[in-house]
Amino acid sequence: MSRLIGTYARAVRAPIISQGDDLQNITVDCILAAAKNDGFELKDRDIIGVTESLLARSQGNYLDIEEIAEEAKSVFADHFVVLFPILSRNRFSHILKGLAMSGRQITVMLSYPSDEVGNHLMDLDAMYKANLNPHTDVLSRQEFRKLFGHTFKHPFTGLDYIDLYMDLAVDNNIEVVLANDPLAALSYSKDVLVATIHDRKHLKNLLLNNGGNTIIGLDELATKQGKSGGYNPEFGLLGSNLAGNNRLKLFPRDAEQFCYAVQKKLFEKTGKTVEVLVYGDGAFKDPVGKIWELADPVVAPGFTAGLMGTPNEIKMKYIADNELVGLSQEEAQRQLKQKISQKGTNLLGQNASLGTTPRQLTDLLGTLCDLMSGSGDKGTPIIHIQGYFDNYASD
Repeated sequence: MSRLIGTYARAVRAPIISQGDDLQNITVDCILAAAKNDGFELKDRDIIGVTESLLARSQGNYLDIEEIAEEAKSVFADHFVVLFPILSRNRFSHILKGLAMSGRQITVMLSYPSDEVGNHLMDLDAMYKANLNPHTDVLSRQEFRKLFGHTFKHPFTGLDYIDLYMDLAVDNNIEVVLANDPLAALSYSKDVLVATIHDRKHLKNLLLNNGGNTIIGLDELATKQGKSGGYNPEFGLLGSNLAGNNRLKLFPRDAEQFCYAVQKKLFEKTGKTVEVLVYGDGAFKDPVGKIWELADPVVAPGFTAGLMGTPNEIKMKYIADNELVGLSQEEAQRQLKQKISQKGTNLLGQNASLGTTPRQLTDLLGTLCDLMSGSGDKGTPIIHIQGYFDNYASD
């Protein structure tokens, strides 16, 4: 019988992970136990995904926000701007709370009508009705309230994020303004903490080249081990999550080494070479809520070498519409499989690949893993994917 299943993914349950747990062996044991229980076998080029939170938790990669206050105090001598943070209790409110504890005056400059990942501060139609030009107009908090009051709440959380961020002030040391021109920050202070996730390098260079003094990003705070032990030398505070009243969980360290260790252990036990990645937020946008999910600095902070690159695929619909018209089903199938088998290693720019998704494999696979595991109470932080590198010509 011909093969009827292509790619499939399994979400694997795991025990509760604590600091100091041997996550490498736990991951291997969970995969092997699931294979035995559900009657499947690992194959070469299978993919194992492990959510970043498990690795960070096993490392004890937590940071007390008092350390953010101490570092901000040492970096900024006086008033500074926090430029374009996202609107999030989980991702940013604790960072701002720590910054405010420094005692420095802080101007929080929010982008509008939404932040960089799609969380809205106002209704888009209401913005244009108010005759605002989002490219040039800078709004004080008072001007914003005069135009929109407190009528708009985040559709998922029900929060007014301006109020939330103002309430984190220590001795009234936070003020909020709205703007989209990053250079507007320099009219408030020459010292700026760039809080964007994905445009941080560009914005830091722009501000430095236009008279900025101390210009750093969230990726430059918490890069060295402090009192609480948590740090990330590559991403700093980016990718962090709320983990208690005064504590953050940081993005994991040494994710690539973890992936290779799991790969090696599974090969020793099964003789199969699987690929492994550590994944965070998937890279997708919700068409209803308009929120882009990717609040982590990357989808996959670590992965094995077999996951480098982009898909090299033929667009079957294009071939069917242009080269297989009029053929019998059997002949069309034979010619399509032959074409796939002979497609070569680089289809870039060829008509046969038109419409295929030009994204990194780790972005696609990390997004699949994130959607499979969910972010709630499924309890499946390990994902097993099989057949991803197969195609229509694979038996």
